[in-house]
Amino acid sequence: MTLRSKSRHSKSRRFFTTFLLILIIGLGAGGFILFFEGKQPVVNLDQTKSFIGKKGEILYNISDDGNGLRSIEVWGIQGPVKKELFSTFFPRVSYTGQAGPPSDLRKITFDALKEGFKDGPMTILVQATDFSMQNWFKGNRTTLEKNVIVDTVPPRIQILHSEKYISPGGTGIAVYKLSDKDSIHGVNINGVFNPGFLVGDGRDDTYISYFALPYYADTIESLNVSAVDKAGNNALVTFTTIYKKSHFKKDTINVSDGFLNSKIPEFQQYYPEMKGEFLDKYLYANNTIRKENNAKISDLCRKPSPERLWSGKFNRMSGSSRAGFADHRTYYYNKKAIDKQVHLGMDIASTRRADVRAANSGIVIYAEYLGIYGNMVMLDHGQGVFSLYSHLSQINVKPGDNVNKKSVLGLTGTTGMAGGDHLHFSMLINGIFVTPKEWWDQHWVEVTIDEPLIDSKF
Repeated sequence: MTLRSKSRHSKSRRFFTTFLLILIIGLGAGGFILFFEGKQPVVNLDQTKSFIGKKGEILYNISDDGNGLRSIEVWGIQGPVKKELFSTFFPRVSYTGQAGPPSDLRKITFDALKEGFKDGPMTILVQATDFSMQNWFKGNRTTLEKNVIVDTVPPRIQILHSEKYISPGGTGIAVYKLSDKDSIHGVNINGVFNPGFLVGDGRDDTYISYFALPYYADTIESLNVSAVDKAGNNALVTFTTIYKKSHFKKDTINVSDGFLNSKIPEFQQYYPEMKGEFLDKYLYANNTIRKENNAKISDLCRKPSPERLWSGKFNRMSGSSRAGFADHRTYYYNKKAIDKQVHLGMDIASTRRADVRAANSGIVIYAEYLGIYGNMVMLDHGQGVFSLYSHLSQINVKPGDNVNKKSVLGLTGTTGMAGGDHLHFSMLINGIFVTPKEWWDQHWVEVTIDEPLIDSKF
């Protein structure tokens, strides 16, 4: 073999050796990265509440961006008591790439008392391990603790006063004592929840809940005071009241071409989606827009002031009554019935552009145009009581204003679905329209609300 041949052979061997070494190092590095990845599993317990009731719930969300989850353990620890509440092990599905699931979202339920836990502080411990070969093949491990309070005692409710009778479209109250001030509580009537509020006379354990029976209710299916504490423990005390049937007036409304010609252009400005002839647009406004408007009004009532802002009867604007609460109307066009609706307020007419004053003290929560109601003002009187003033030609207040019985909210008018200058006035309890006649009556206010509050002190 010549010297030149030996040199070429030596270079080839060195190249092969170097290539093999690089390959081994690369495979080793790749294998290390693949099988010895160091990303820790991520454990999240944010959805687990800080209070655990008799029926305890633990919600966890665990993820791993590396080789996937291998095992999860959940423990409850309270003093010398340490109980495994849940564990799971995931089988390996691959030796390359992801070997276990990338995440696990789960709700664990347990009976705190049966597991040996008592009321008081407790620690939830969650431990997650992945399929990495780190830590001498044991994998990366994350441990997260969350301190909670075990509370297995439901709130105690004592009803001090409940309504004797109520009619469709009427208002009632319940006054009750409650042991847990942090619970969610109130009156449920026919499945509708009405929150309770401190009575506001210095007592820190006595509450009042205003509730309404909708005008369309045929009976009282269920009526109770309920409370649910932070741990999910609930209490419920039923009570009864006498259902007194109401008789609502039936009325007819004639829709003329003149009315359509004057009203539809106004609605078209705010609701350009209206289609068809003027009559088609009118029916759209009287149905679809009406429903949207009432849904908006209900939403405005969802966060009442917790304090009672009003006192005494609610004032009625002077003038003649043009329409009553829950009048059942049939609408006619060219002597043909075209629609049916229910009037959810009282219409009062005096002089054109008459002053509209607040019926009682409160806070302005709405003051602008709203469909069939036209220019409208709504007041929050506290604890779920609201009043509404609509068809105004002018609005003098803005949201956030504090008003009293002397405050001028605006002037009467014909905006919205109004054929002539008048005020449409409504009362609402937690978003349910009720008859204003009760609230205009000083005797009713005293007998239904003020006297029971005084009597409940003794």
